[in-house]
Amino acid sequence: MEFTPSALSVNVGAAEPSLGKDTATTGIRKRPVTEPVAVRAPGPKRTGLHSGIVGDHIGDTHHHGGDDQAVYAYAAEDYAWWSARLGRDLPPGIFGENLTTSGLDLVGAVIGERWEFGSGLALQVTFGRIPCVTFQNRMGEPRWVKRFAQANRTGAYLRVLVPGQLVPGDTITVTDRPGHGLTVAEGFDIYLHDVSRLPRLLEAPELPPSMLAEIRERLG
Repeated sequence: MEFTPSALSVNVGAAEPSLGKDTATTGIRKRPVTEPVAVRAPGPKRTGLHSGIVGDHIGDTHHHGGDDQAVYAYAAEDYAWWSARLGRDLPPGIFGENLTTSGLDLVGAVIGERWEFGSGLALQVTFGRIPCVTFQNRMGEPRWVKRFAQANRTGAYLRVLVPGQLVPGDTITVTDRPGHGLTVAEGFDIYLHDVSRLPRLLEAPELPPSMLAEIRERLG
């Protein structure tokens, strides 16, 4: 039986005292909501509205938020993978994601693929999540930053193509997938671990412009 991909959980984080030393506050403790939340392009990372989710807080505006990280999604299937290895239940939102998906392969998601929701909202995959110390402190797992990066189950950041509402339980359809085929997992592995393959990333113009500029500089 095939299952229609869906928004299993929509999660929003209020401002709380930081779990690290770099910022005063964090919104990583995201909790499921039962009502639709508005989603719009937040603008530049430093000076815009930060999160694409109305009411969602981002404390570290140097590394998180902005148009290319407007929404963060993590898959229930990857939650199950981690839960088996960590030996504990992991409730939706504990990874700091706004959207917990079901029925979507986020490891194999292609950079630039378009997700359309039943509500009319449209999002586009931009890259995976690079873990930080705040995330490690939230998880309470030793060496979590390194472990998460090595597992290469990063979830997916998304930009807003068509604003709308993120509705718990809504359907998700992948309506376009770029022919370059660069997946989130492949792109993440190259970016962090395989300098020899950096030119491959330039085949995906849907990557964040700041990342593309960095890659060109590294190739210099």
